[in-house]
Amino acid sequence: MGGGCEGRVNGQRLYSGRILDVDIDRVRFPDGSTGELEIIRHPGASAVVPMAQSDGAGQPIVTLIRQYRYAAEGFMWEIPAGKLDPGETPEACARRELREETGLYGGQLDYLSTIHTTPGFTDEAIHLYVALYLESGTPSHEANEFIEVHEFPLDFLLDLIDGGEISDAKTICALMLAARWLERRKDVEQSQ
Repeated sequence: MGGGCEGRVNGQRLYSGRILDVDIDRVRFPDGSTGELEIIRHPGASAVVPMAQSDGAGQPIVTLIRQYRYAAEGFMWEIPAGKLDPGETPEACARRELREETGLYGGQLDYLSTIHTTPGFTDEAIHLYVALYLESGTPSHEANEFIEVHEFPLDFLLDLIDGGEISDAKTICALMLAARWLERRKDVEQSQ
């Protein structure tokens, strides 16, 4: 099994849109058989956890957005994120989306991970970052974006994940990874 011949044999584009394309691909599977799969093609995205200095209790403060999402039938808590523009690097996209959605800019961006959102039917990958040492500015939302900007202690957001109040996958992944990143960073600082 898995002789290295698996992959796309041919395909057909069914739809081209502003954000995504839909294809039907004929695929050779690892056992040599073939079949058709519906695939949503996406250019990729970046998302960022904006983290400020700690509050009086030693907790870092994270900026989240509360954004209207039609597909989810209401508002969702999310980290700033958006799709990659043609030729744009994931880091540049993260910085741009951070500024557009929250007004925050500058600072240090550290890479956390890349996640594949739903590999059963899309090739979308989201590059996750944490941002530190940020300065405030003015957001520039698009006409179809309904966004509120809020700040919360990181531990409070982890509790919201545990309670099911944050259900956006990229936000859950990024906040959990940022919490681990912060722990490792503290361990390194304490060992020096």
